[in-house]
Amino acid sequence: MLRLFALIAAVGALFVGAMQLSATTETEGWTRYDAADFMMAQKKGKTIVVDVYADWCPTCRAQAPILDELRTEEQSSKVLFVKVDFDEEKDFLRQHRIPRQSTVLVFKGMDEAARSIAQTDRAALRSVVLGAL
Repeated sequence: MLRLFALIAAVGALFVGAMQLSATTETEGWTRYDAADFMMAQKKGKTIVVDVYADWCPTCRAQAPILDELRTEEQSSKVLFVKVDFDEEKDFLRQHRIPRQSTVLVFKGMDEAARSIAQTDRAALRSVVLGAL
């Protein structure tokens, strides 16, 4: 019985470690949201793709590889990619009228150019984002 508990604990530790690694690598190449930096980028007229995500959200996890792929596109080379934590950045959510996680926004300077909510279809999400760049 003790061996069974030890095995369960070991598998659980591996799972937690894999989840932590996934959360770390998910944000590689992305900028964490900072209100002052975001406003400065908008004022400079930058194109910004915003991923409003939550770690617990399965839809967000489905969107992540599609959005990561978009970062490698040639037309994305001068685009700022920003992650906004749905559970932490309530001011951003109110300011941009975002009712739920798994929302993707594209800004051209101060103007919102596109919005996608809970889209996990690769072609459709790519179309929204690339169409707004």
